[in-house]
Amino acid sequence: MICSENALQRLEYPQLKRLLAGQTQSEPGCREAAALLPLADLGQVVAALDEVDEAALLLCTGQAPTLGGCWALEEILAAGQAAGRLIAAEDLLKIGQSLLVMADCRHWFGQQPEAPALSAWAERIEIPAELQRRLRDSIGSRGELLDSASFELGDLRYRIRQLRQRIKQQLDQLLTDEHSGSCFQERLVTIRNGRYVVPLKSDCRGRVKGFVQDESASGQTLYLEPAKVFEGNNQLQQLLREEQREERRILLQLADLVRRESSQLLLNQQSLARIDLRFAAARLSRAYQGCRPELSDESLIELKQVRHPLLLEKDGRFDPAAAVAIDLLIPEDCHALVISGPNTGGKSVALKTLGLLLLMLRSGLHIPCHPDSRVHPYQQLHVDIGDEQSIAQSISTFSGHLLKIREILAAADAETLVLLDEAGSGTDPAEGAALVQAVVDQLGRQGAKTLLTTHLGQLKLFAHSRPGINNAAVEFDPETLLPTYRIRYGIPGASSALTTARRLGLPREVLDHAAAYLGSQELDQNALLVRLNERQQELDQELDQLRQARLQAETTQELRKQQLQRLKAERRKILDRASGQAEELIRTTEARLKQLRKRQPGTVAPQQAVSDREQLSEARDALQPFRPRRKLSTVVPEQLQVGELVKIVALGCTARVVKAGTGSIELDVSGKRMRQPLRALEQFSPRRFVEAQTASGQVTRKVAERQVSSQLKLVGQRVDDALLQLGRFIDDALLYNLQQVEIVHGSGTGRLRRAVREYLAGEAGVVAFYAAPAEQGGENITIAELNGR
Repeated sequence: MICSENALQRLEYPQLKRLLAGQTQSEPGCREAAALLPLADLGQVVAALDEVDEAALLLCTGQAPTLGGCWALEEILAAGQAAGRLIAAEDLLKIGQSLLVMADCRHWFGQQPEAPALSAWAERIEIPAELQRRLRDSIGSRGELLDSASFELGDLRYRIRQLRQRIKQQLDQLLTDEHSGSCFQERLVTIRNGRYVVPLKSDCRGRVKGFVQDESASGQTLYLEPAKVFEGNNQLQQLLREEQREERRILLQLADLVRRESSQLLLNQQSLARIDLRFAAARLSRAYQGCRPELSDESLIELKQVRHPLLLEKDGRFDPAAAVAIDLLIPEDCHALVISGPNTGGKSVALKTLGLLLLMLRSGLHIPCHPDSRVHPYQQLHVDIGDEQSIAQSISTFSGHLLKIREILAAADAETLVLLDEAGSGTDPAEGAALVQAVVDQLGRQGAKTLLTTHLGQLKLFAHSRPGINNAAVEFDPETLLPTYRIRYGIPGASSALTTARRLGLPREVLDHAAAYLGSQELDQNALLVRLNERQQELDQELDQLRQARLQAETTQELRKQQLQRLKAERRKILDRASGQAEELIRTTEARLKQLRKRQPGTVAPQQAVSDREQLSEARDALQPFRPRRKLSTVVPEQLQVGELVKIVALGCTARVVKAGTGSIELDVSGKRMRQPLRALEQFSPRRFVEAQTASGQVTRKVAERQVSSQLKLVGQRVDDALLQLGRFIDDALLYNLQQVEIVHGSGTGRLRRAVREYLAGEAGVVAFYAAPAEQGGENITIAELNGR
C-alpha cells in the first residue's frame, strides 16, 4: 500500500502500533520480526484478516497458545556467525527458552483443526532436536554451564569441589590449633588472588610459615597462604584452568550447532512472531469490539457505527462509550464527499477515522464498526492534513498544501483514497475554493475517491449542484450549542463560528460587532442551514421510531407463529399419548374378559355371552372420551357435478366445479379457471352445491352472490354444532380470500374456546390464531389469520 510516513504520523498510526504492542506475549525484539505495516498485496490483506478471525474465534472459546518467553534471536545469531566465535551462555539460554516456546506452539496448533491458516504457520516451525537436547543438558536456568554438559566438565568440577574441601579443612585445623590460633585476627578462611588464605595479625609475622598474598588497608591484617596448603592451591589453580578450557570447548560446540541451525531458528521466530501478532490483533479487536467488514470490489465506503480506536483508549483500557459512533458513507456513484459544519464538531476526527481504519484493514486488523459495513480496500492513501509551512525552505502554509496536492494529482487513480482537511484554507476564500473545485473534478476524472472538510460556502454550493459529489454536515445540539459529533448526509452544515465563540465565552459586545460586520444575508444563510439540520434530525428520529415499530411488529408476528407451531406440536404429543393410553386400556379390558371366560367351566351360556359383550361395549363407550378425534382422511371424489363445491388439498382452498370429466376437472377458484385431477380434490360430506337444475331444465343460481362476514358467533352452542358451523365458515372465508376472521365463543367453562382453537390448529388454511386484544374482547374472541389467495 502506498502511504507516506508523514501521512502515517498524521493519522496516528504509530499510536495504534503502541496499543497493539500491549497485547502481545513475546519479548519486544521478537515482535519486531512481524512488524505492523500496511500490506501492499490484497491477497496478503485477506490472509491476515483470515488469521485474525481464527485467533478471535479461539479467544472466544478461551483458547490461546502460550507464547511468552520467546526472545529476539537476530542479533545473537548474527554475532555468532563467524567461525570460532563464542556465544555466551546467557544467550544460549535465550535460544533454549525460545525453542521450548516454539515446540509448545507447534504442538498446541496440532490440536486445533478450526484454525487452519494459523496451524499452517505453526507447521513451518521445525525444532532442531540435537541443538535442543544439548542446550537442555548444558545450560542451567540462570545461564550457567551445567556439570552434565560433558563428562570431562563434570569430573573436573567434582575434583575441584573435593580439593577445595580438603584445603578448607587444613586451614580450619590451623585456625583452631592451640599454639597458632592466637595469631589470627578471626577464624575465617577467605580467598586472595585465587588462593585460599587466612587473616594473620601483622605483629605475628614469621610465627606461621607461608606466603603473604595481601594485606588490609590499615596494615594490621596480613592474608597469609600457609605453606601446608601451598601445594593444594597450586593443584586447584591447575584444575580451574582445565575447567575453563573445557567450558570454552563446550561453548564452541554449542555455537557451531547454533550456526548450523540459524536459518531454521530465524524462520521459526518469524512464524512465531506472526502468530503472536495475529493473537495480539484479536485481543485488540475484542478490547474495542472490532469486526471484519466486507471488502468490496466496488469503489465505495459504507462504514457504519465506526469509532476512532484511539478515542476509546484510556489508561490502557477501552471504553466503547467513550466515543460517538458515526457512519462514513460514500456510495459508488459518488466520487467526493464534502463535510462541513461548526468548529470542534468532529470533521477532522471523521476524516482521520476513515484514513486510520483503512490503514488498519490493509494491515490485517479488525476495525471498530458494525458487522454490516462494507469498504473498498484502496491501494493508495493520500492525506493533506495540518500545516505544511517551512521557514527553512521558504514554504508558506498554502504553498505547502499546493505541493502536497501536486503529488496527489500525479499519483491518483481508481485505487486511491484522498483525504483533504480544511480544503481551500490559507488563502483568499474565493480563489482557494475555486482551486479545490478544480482539484476535486480532476481527482474524479482520474477515478479517485475524495473526502474533504471545509468551512467555505462556495464548496458547499459546489457539492450541492454537482452530480457525483455529496454534502454532509456534522451535527450539533441547537439547545445546548454543543456538538453531537454525528454526521448528517445530504445537507451542508453551518460553520457557526459565532455560536462556537459564544459557547467558549467571548465577550458579548465582541460577538455583537462580529454579527454586524457579517451582515444579515450571511446570518440568514447560516440560520437556514441550522433549521435544515434541525429538520433533518427530527426526520431521522421519526424514521428510527418507525423502524423500531416495524421491528417490534415483525417480532410479535414471528412470536405468534412460533407459539402456533409449539401448540400444534404439543397437541400432537397429547393426542398420541392419549391414544396410546386408551388403546392400552382397551387391550387390558379385553384380555381380562377373555380370562374370565376361560375360568368358567363348560360351555358359556347365551345369557352370559350377551352379558360379556355388553360389558365390553360399556368399557369401549367409557373409553371413548379418551380416544383422540382424528382428522378425517381425504375423501377422493368418484363423481362430481357442475356447480359442486370441492376442496383443493394442495392449496387448502374451496373451488366450484365448472366442467366435470373422467380424468381432470375444470374448476373456478375466485374467478380464475384451473384444471385438477380427481385425486387432488376432496369432496365435502354432505356434498355442497352452489348451482342446481330447475324443473324446466334451466340452470339457475341457488346461492346468490353475497358478502361473507368476517365474524362468526358461536356463543351458547354445543361443541359439535359449533365445530360444524366453524368448518363451513372457514371454507367460505378462504373461498372469498378473507385474510383475517373473528370467532366469538365467549368464556363460560372454556370448553368451546379450547375446541375452537384445537380445530384451528389442525386446519391447513389457518396461518396463525390468537386471542383478541383486551379492548376487543380478550379471551372471549379468537382471531384467525388465513392464507387467502
